[in-house]
Amino acid sequence: MLQPGVSLRVISATNALLLCDSVLVSPSETPVAVATDWLEPIRRRLAEFERQSIAKANLRPAAVAFTLVDEREGPAFILTQRSRTLSRHAGQFALPGGRLDPGETPVVAALRELEEEIGLALPEAHVLGCLDDFETRSGFCMTPVVLWGGSEPALCADPAEVGAIHRIPLAALEREALVDLWPIPQSDRPVLSMQLGELRIFAPTAALIYQFREVALFGRTTRVAHYEQPLFAWS
Repeated sequence: MLQPGVSLRVISATNALLLCDSVLVSPSETPVAVATDWLEPIRRRLAEFERQSIAKANLRPAAVAFTLVDEREGPAFILTQRSRTLSRHAGQFALPGGRLDPGETPVVAALRELEEEIGLALPEAHVLGCLDDFETRSGFCMTPVVLWGGSEPALCADPAEVGAIHRIPLAALEREALVDLWPIPQSDRPVLSMQLGELRIFAPTAALIYQFREVALFGRTTRVAHYEQPLFAWS
């Protein structure tokens, strides 16, 4: 289904001239089930997945957008690097997302954050499903919303939030030894990380990517809430 060995594609946002890779065009609202041959099995596996939610009053609700796109080189997902000017988690790799505004659902928040951060406006009809909630060390309950982002969508980064946009081939997730587990003295749980090309990704983002791989690509019910996050993500 997926061809390995595809290089990563990067859009830099280091100055105003590099913020957009072309004029923003909203993707078609064609039903996702007939969009591409590779997308239908993913949609089906997500529909069959029994996700686990977290209900803790002390956690702030947040959502992230796990956005799948069809590139010339093959299927991919969108990963961002946070702007180095941000006061928290600057320069870290992340999925587009943020905290819920009052009255928002995770789906609405993920769609809003996706448009605000990288200029990709999608309708709710492009939601493929959700993965497990993930409790972050910084005090959020993060809901990953999987979306169909269209074929080669034009992206436009908000430089206040995003330093770079990466289109990661799904083939990169098929490597069997994808995940590294690192013990740390501050926790009895291992830190989960992964190497994607030249990028080293850590939990919570790496945990969400790993669960997507297991559930949506391999059809395996795999939980990731027990994995630890590195110390720099604790605040």
